[in-house]
Amino acid sequence: MPDWVEKGFTTYTQRMPRDCSIELIEIPAAKRSKNQLANQWMEKEGELILKAIDKSDWVVALDVKGKNWSTQQLAQNIFEWQLSGNNVALLVGGPDGLATSCLARANQRWSLSGLTLPHPLVRVVLAETLYRAWSVTVNHPYHRE
Repeated sequence: MPDWVEKGFTTYTQRMPRDCSIELIEIPAAKRSKNQLANQWMEKEGELILKAIDKSDWVVALDVKGKNWSTQQLAQNIFEWQLSGNNVALLVGGPDGLATSCLARANQRWSLSGLTLPHPLVRVVLAETLYRAWSVTVNHPYHRE
């Protein structure tokens, strides 16, 4: 990832408290070839993603067809996730999106935007959005209405 992505992501993850920390697990993109279709790549990536999450994890798939949450709605979700005591796995697909197996495993689907966003930008936006929503849950002044 470019330096600006690492710096942006790290800026927000370091601000998160220990009981609501963000851990990044990167799954390598499947090798693309002219002899395969996009859904074959997605399924290979999906297998790796599903291996990286625990059966007890609450899974949220980032999907353009998911629900669009406001900061307050995300804050409510974070509050509920913390009460559940389970780890939350946010799944971000590769260039072709998430495999159907990942979408089927998801407990929730969340759309950051109706726009197609490049993966590096999603990483930074997601970290900032989670920090902002967490700040709402603890009445931290970072979020202003």
